Amino acid sequence: MNVEFINPFLTSMLNVMTTMAQVDLIPEKPILKKGVVAKGDVSGLIGMVSAEAKGSLSITFEASLALGAMHNMFGESPDEINDEITDLVGEITNMVTGGAKRLLSEKGIEFDMATPMVVSGPGHTINHKAEGPIVMIPLNSPLGKAYIEFSFD
Repeated sequence: MNVEFINPFLTSMLNVMTTMAQVDLIPEKPILKKGVVAKGDVSGLIGMVSAEAKGSLSITFEASLALGAMHNMFGESPDEINDEITDLVGEITNMVTGGAKRLLSEKGIEFDMATPMVVSGPGHTINHKAEGPIVMIPLNSPLGKAYIEFSFD
C-alpha cells in the first residue's frame, strides 16, 4: 500500500481531532489487521474510488474517546454511545476523508467518496470494500484510543 496515499488520511485525522475535538492523538506503529472485528466501540466507514485505487477507510473510537470528543466539541456528556455519538463519528469520518481528499488533490490524486456508514457496539465488524490488506494505525490519547484502517485494491 502506498504511503503517499495513507499519510494524507493520518494527517487529516490528527488535524480534525486536534482542531475540532481538542484531542491530541499520538500515532503508534502501523500493523496489518487480521479479521473484521473492530478494536473499539463505534466506527465510521467510507468507500473511496479513484483512477489509481478502490478501497475504504474506517475510523474506530473507543467509547471513552468518542464521549470525550462529544463533550469537547458540544459540551454534551452522554453516558453511552447513542445516536448523537454515531452522528459525530460519521461527521468526523467525513471531515477526515474530505481533508485527505484535498491533500491528495494537491498531489494530482483524485477520488470520489461515498456517504459514511457508522456501526457500533461491542465486537462490531468492519467490512472493507477492497480485497487488499488492511493496514491499521492505533492512535493514543488521554481519553482513549482510536484506530484508523485502510484497505485498497
